[in-house]
Order: sequence, then C-alpha cells, then structure tokens
Amino acid sequence: MNFHEWGLLLALSILWGGSFFFNGVAVRELPTFTIVVGRVALASIALLLVMRVTGQQFPRNPRIWIAFGGMGMLNNVVPFSLIVWGQTQVASGVASILNAMTPLFTVVVAHFMTSDEKLNGSRFLGVVIGFLGVFTMIGIDVLAGISANLLAHVAILCAALSYAFAGIFGRRFKAMGVSPIVTATGQVTASSLFLVPMVILVEQPWTLPMPSVAAIASLVGIAVLSTALAYILYFRILATAGATNLLLVTFLIPISAILLGIAFLDESLLPKHLVGMSLIGAGMAAVDGRPWKQLKVLWAIRES
Repeated sequence: MNFHEWGLLLALSILWGGSFFFNGVAVRELPTFTIVVGRVALASIALLLVMRVTGQQFPRNPRIWIAFGGMGMLNNVVPFSLIVWGQTQVASGVASILNAMTPLFTVVVAHFMTSDEKLNGSRFLGVVIGFLGVFTMIGIDVLAGISANLLAHVAILCAALSYAFAGIFGRRFKAMGVSPIVTATGQVTASSLFLVPMVILVEQPWTLPMPSVAAIASLVGIAVLSTALAYILYFRILATAGATNLLLVTFLIPISAILLGIAFLDESLLPKHLVGMSLIGAGMAAVDGRPWKQLKVLWAIRES
C-alpha cells in the first residue's frame, strides 16, 4: 500500500473504532434490530444525499443490484446483527479482540477465492503478530468469564468471518465500474430494504419508550460516521489495496479506541498499549511486505 492508502486506513480505523462505543451506548436502551436498521437506514439517507450532491446515479444493471444485496448481507445485515447482539453480553474490549480475527480469516478466504492474494509466510506471520498485538493491548483479564457467554463470543467471531467474505466479494464492484460512493450507498440501501420489514415484524420499534438524547446521538453517530463515511473509505481502499490489506483495519481499531480515550476521556497510556502497538506495527509491515524486501536488498548490498 502507498502512503495515501495507509492514511485512508487510519481514518477508517478511527471511524470504526467509534462504532463499539456507539453500540455500547445504544444497546442500553434499544433492541438489536432497531439499532441495526437505524444504522443502515440513516446511513443510506446520508449517502443518497452525497450521491445527489455529487451528481452520481444508481446503475440500472440487475446484476449490480444483486451484488449490492449480497454485499449488504455479508457486510451489514449478518455482522451488524451478530455484533450488536453479542455486545449485549460481551464487553467492548472482548468484542474488539474477536473482531480482530477478521484479517486471519481473510488471508485464508482470499487464498482459496482469489488469484492475486495468495497466502504466504510473511502475510500469515504478519496477521498473527498483529492479533497478538491487539490481545496484548486489551489484556488477558478481559477473557475472564468467557465461558459464561460462549454463544455471544461465537456470534462475534461469525461476524468477523462474514466481514472476511465481504472483503473478497466486494472486489467485483471495481470490475463492474461502480464508484466507491455508489457501492457504499447501494450496499446500505439493499440492507435497509431487507431489514426494515424484519424490525417491523420482530421488534415494532414504535412501541418502545422514547430513547435518551445520548442513545439517539449514538445511533446518528454510528450511521453517519461509522457507516456512511466509513464505507466510502472502505470501498476506495478495497479497489486499490485488496481485501487482505483493507481488513488490517481491525488491528488499528483498538489503537484508535485507546488513543481517543486518552484524548477525550482522560484515560492513561499504559506500557502494554505501547507493546501492543509495536506488535501491530510489525505485523502490518510484514503483511505489506515492502520493509522486509528493503531489508533484504540492504543485506544483499552489505554482503556484496
């Protein structure tokens, strides 16, 4: 990846890092599908406005709309529902660790489903080191009592696997000539069309007590920032850097969450955070590959 793509990846990690906080606030007052529908529906409205302002239009090809539906299921409906439900029983720190399994799943899925993102030693070692970095930052103490909510933990792991398949599936939109903004809008619009009837039948949100300002603000934040804006960046990175590099963002999300906590919540930077960040940096460098190639060149020059 080039410098611009790394910058977009960092921005995406900050946007998605906030989603765990927003979810944590919203689940105190709102049920699972209401949060998920609010997230994708509000994001769809925001992105439709962006499309109108920028003069872009939806494609008419039915194949593209079928692809929007598939992407919406893999990237929104399934993982959002599983994560929101899981976070009713699992702390945000544990959820972020489980979510960091996404790159591990992705390198395996990409190896079997793509011709240009094959698994190699450097890439596999990189994602393992990155995962260890996330685990180090969050701390082993968060795993206490994990067996008590095993199903919730499995649900979040399944969400990570769904994200991995979505990363591979989403590569097709570049070949179809669909822009990142239109792809993001089509995905969340298709998700909304699927989820709105479900939430009407299952949760009947109009019968719920009026949520607090904090819950409403969290829902708007997760829709506009962690979904609408985030997916514009997501599809832009996917089109140029590939699924494996894109989904390294799940390693950066805990770093973003910790740094945001230090900046705005008066939290402390601990030694384990520095160790974890160093491991994540080493892991991402291994996946990127270029630092190791440069070291090999320097070593060869030195030997000659």
